[in-house]
Amino acid sequence: MLNYSYLLIKKYFDENSLVQSDIESFNEFIEQEMQKIIEESKDVEPTIIPPDVESFKIRLDKVWVTKPEITEADGSKRAIFPVEARLRKITYSAPIYLEVSSHINDVQRESFTTQIGSLPIMLHSKYCHLYGLNRDQLIEKGEDPDEQGGYFVINGTERVLVTMEDLASNNFIIEKSTTGISKYLGKLFSERGPFKIPHTIERLKNGLFYVSFTRVRRAPLILIIKALGLLKDEEIMLQISDKKQYDEVLINLFEYVSIKTEDDAMDFLSKLIGITQTREIRLQRMQEILDKYLLPHVGTNKEDRIYKAYNLCKMLSKYVKVSRGEAPIDNKDHYMNKRLKMSGDLLADLFRMNLKVLIDDILYNFQRIVKRGKFPSIKVIIRDKLLTSRIYSSMATGNWVGGRKGVSQRIQRHNYLDTLSHLQRVSSPLSNTQENFAARELHPTHIGRLCPSETPEGVNIGLKKNLALMTSVTSKIPSQEVMNILINSGLKPIK
Repeated sequence: MLNYSYLLIKKYFDENSLVQSDIESFNEFIEQEMQKIIEESKDVEPTIIPPDVESFKIRLDKVWVTKPEITEADGSKRAIFPVEARLRKITYSAPIYLEVSSHINDVQRESFTTQIGSLPIMLHSKYCHLYGLNRDQLIEKGEDPDEQGGYFVINGTERVLVTMEDLASNNFIIEKSTTGISKYLGKLFSERGPFKIPHTIERLKNGLFYVSFTRVRRAPLILIIKALGLLKDEEIMLQISDKKQYDEVLINLFEYVSIKTEDDAMDFLSKLIGITQTREIRLQRMQEILDKYLLPHVGTNKEDRIYKAYNLCKMLSKYVKVSRGEAPIDNKDHYMNKRLKMSGDLLADLFRMNLKVLIDDILYNFQRIVKRGKFPSIKVIIRDKLLTSRIYSSMATGNWVGGRKGVSQRIQRHNYLDTLSHLQRVSSPLSNTQENFAARELHPTHIGRLCPSETPEGVNIGLKKNLALMTSVTSKIPSQEVMNILINSGLKPIK
């Protein structure tokens, strides 16, 4: 029996790494997320263009990363391994290449491939020179064959990106309110690309349900549902519950029974939030707000409005059931309601923000030269060192997007277990100056996922945690795959 156990354990560690989840997250960032971020800013249009040109745009196409290399003083390029980066106090990074084209009057005039920066590469990831090497080859390259990888070499220093724990986005949870008028609060963070918009549903003393998001403060929920295209009271009631009628909802429907069309609902809402232009402009602005900022994860097109209405009805249904005691209150500390942002997700946030800085710099340089009466080549105005220096700076100091600090940390090398522990660290975004007793406590859902004993003493207790050493974190899968499984199980999609 012992022989079988030893064989199984050996087989597991031969095929899996303790930091495999972090490495997979980094690989996914390069293979999928980088291209998605480029797609978000695909067409760049300068506001100042030459007078003889009707339209001009810069198009960003395919992006890819090669393996780490170094450019010597004489201009020659060659591959670099981590041991050399450590000894020479340089960054173990690979160039990022991007296909760029310029379009004058919708006709492509210039197309080229350029380096837009360099990206630090995680050791033992697919893009690292150590990937796939056996023990003897690793020793030959100056590496410890038992090394797990999962960290970066920045200016010769080994640094790890600490996993961030956060509430799951696109997940509607209801909690008891300790302050304010409403007894219960329904909260949802709608995330899509660069947007992460908080939504709040509450019921005030007048018995009406209200929703708040972005610039819209306490707009009547039924009014928003009608503005989205679900107009009939009977349809709204059936979407909320097809088994019983709720008096709370009937009161809300009766309050806005006079609203018969989408435009009337939009106009009513626009006046509530203080849009004072003509009716046509009011309707247009309100449509933009609902399309862009209301539940963007459902969609941002006109066709998606009806699905947003269905989603709001389901949220209202859950809110009513919880407030009546027919359904339990959600627990924010249950690990089902949490998500872990690993290296790939953190780098995606960093790359997205710094790509915008690079695009703004390209636009500034282009418009500055156009003002002088010249028409510059796009190739000349792209500064690759801008993106590189900003990424290096964040990874060297730990100062991240959104004012977060300590995201990148110097790896601890006191002993082998200490190093593994640091690679598995999890940090909460909550402030260590506040009590947050519930968030600091051990929750039953932590079992097998988080270490029950390893947490610092003092103000950070329970906020800085560590994954259990053999924890595996699953990555997100395309929504279409889930849809196919549900359809094959017998569920019918809404037409």
